[in-house]
Parts: sequence; structure tokens; C-alpha cells
Amino acid sequence: MQSNDARLLLHAAVPTLAIGVIAVAVSAAVAGGAGALGAVVGTALVLLVMGAGLAVLQYAAKNLPQLFQMMGLLLYTLQILLVGVFLLAFKGTTLFDTKAFAFTLLGATLVWIAAQTHGHMKAKILYVDPDSAEAKAAETAGSPT
Repeated sequence: MQSNDARLLLHAAVPTLAIGVIAVAVSAAVAGGAGALGAVVGTALVLLVMGAGLAVLQYAAKNLPQLFQMMGLLLYTLQILLVGVFLLAFKGTTLFDTKAFAFTLLGATLVWIAAQTHGHMKAKILYVDPDSAEAKAAETAGSPT
């Protein structure tokens, strides 16, 4: 993982984790232990799904740049499906408070997206590799043979 990738992950994960901690405290106060557990599960799900998605997108950008946009669209679809499968699997659970889980899931997802967007806007990522342009210029500047 490049330093830009790690920085983007950190800029998205830290605010999401902070919101998760706040959600756990609020859920514990409102719904007790089950609410706190629901908030923990919601935060963990967002960090896992969105973090894995960011890692896959960074891999695609580095190794398969021609497929980057398609991979992004496919990845977001898969993320929604994974969360949907999780919701269906734990639809009638009594392990945790589902309302605390749902609100935490929604809030953490929105915070992740906002933080990731902010991180991308502030990152100074070159879209042209200056080394390859210099190598190409040196290659064409030689004597004709």
C-alpha cells in the first residue's frame, strides 16, 4: 500500500471510528448493552466493508487502471449487496438492538463517504507519472539509427 493509500484509509477510518464511539455511548444510554453491541456491530461492518472496498479500489487503480471505473461501480454494488445480506441474516436477531445497529450503520457510512471524499479532494495525487514522461522524452531525443 502506497503512502497516499494509507493516508486516504486513515482519513476515512478515524472519523468513522470516532462516530462509532459516539454511537456506542449514545446507544448504551438509550438502549442499554444490546444497543451498545448493535452500535459496535454497525461500526465494525462499515469499517470492514468500506475499508476492504478502498483497498480493492487502490489495487485496481495501480494494477488495472483501464478497469478502474468499472471496478468502482462493481465494488459499490457488491458493498450494498454485502450489507443487504448481513441485514437479511440478522433480520430478527435478539443479539443486539437492531435500531441502534441501523442508525449507526447509516451514520458511519455517511461519515466514511464524506471523509473519503474530503481526503481525495485534499490529496495531491499526480495523474501523470513525471518519470515516465522524462524517460519517453530521453528515448525520442537520441540519434536516429
